[in-house]
Amino acid sequence: MSRLSVVHTTEFAYGGPVRASYNEARMTPLSGRGQTVLSSSLAIDPLTWRYDYRDYWGSAVTMFEVLMPHQSLLITASAQVEVSPVPWPRSPAAWDTVTGSRVQDTLAEFLADSPATQAPAEVAALAADLVGGRSPHEAAQSICGALYDAVEYVPGATAVHSAAAVAWEERKGVCQDMAQLSVGALRSVGIPARYVSGYLHPRQSAEVGEVVTGESHAWVEWWVGQWVPFDPTNHVPVEESHVVLGRGREYRDVAPLRGIYAGSGTDGLEVQVRISREA
Repeated sequence: MSRLSVVHTTEFAYGGPVRASYNEARMTPLSGRGQTVLSSSLAIDPLTWRYDYRDYWGSAVTMFEVLMPHQSLLITASAQVEVSPVPWPRSPAAWDTVTGSRVQDTLAEFLADSPATQAPAEVAALAADLVGGRSPHEAAQSICGALYDAVEYVPGATAVHSAAAVAWEERKGVCQDMAQLSVGALRSVGIPARYVSGYLHPRQSAEVGEVVTGESHAWVEWWVGQWVPFDPTNHVPVEESHVVLGRGREYRDVAPLRGIYAGSGTDGLEVQVRISREA
C-alpha cells in the first residue's frame, strides 16, 4: 500500500476581460477497489457558483460558473489517497461468459465504439489473430503488448481530441491514444473495455515526502469476470503509482476540465501536477 499526495493546478490567462465562464471539472479522485480517498478539495478562483455531483459513469464532477469579469482562472485540485495493487483474477472468465448475451447486454456501453476508439481494420485483424488459443484475459494482455510494441510514445504527436486511428496511422501517440487504441482493439474481439483517467507517480525510487512532477495519465480496464486495470502506455499492471479520477467509454467521458467562456481569447495556459509519497 502507498499513500500519495497530489496537487494539480490549472491556470488560464486571458488576453483581456472574460465576461463569463461555464465549466465542468473531473479532478476529484474516487474511492473504490484498490483506492481510498483520505481527503480532497477543489479550489476555484474566481468563482461565482458551483455544484458537485456524480455523473452517469460514477465520476465526481464539479460544475462551476464565473459570472464576473476576470482575466485569469485558477483551479487547484488537492488530494491524499491510499492506493494498493488490485489482484488479478485467479480464474478469469472464459470466452463463453465474456461474449455471452448477459455480459454483452449488461456491459454493452463498453463494447460499442465511437470515432475516438474505433479500431482501424489493421488493428482489429491483429487483435483477432492474437485471440487464437488464448483466454480473454491472456488475449487482452497480448493485444496491449502488441500495441505497445507498435506505437511509440511521443509527446505532442497527437492532439487532445485525436482519434485512436490517428495514433495508429502515425505509429506515435501519448497515453490517451494508447488507452483509446487499446480499448478499441479489445472491444473489436468482444472484450468489454473502459477508459480510465488519473495520475501517475513517475518515479518508483522517490523518497517519502519528495515532491516530483507527476503526470495526468490514462489507462484501461478490461472485463473478464472482474475489471482488470492495465497501463498499456508503460505495459505494466496498474499498481501503487496510479490514482484514478474517472472511468468511461473514452476520453470525452472523463476529460479533467472542459468549458466555454465569453470574452477575449486565451493568452496562456499552465498545468502542473505535483505528487509525493507520504508516510
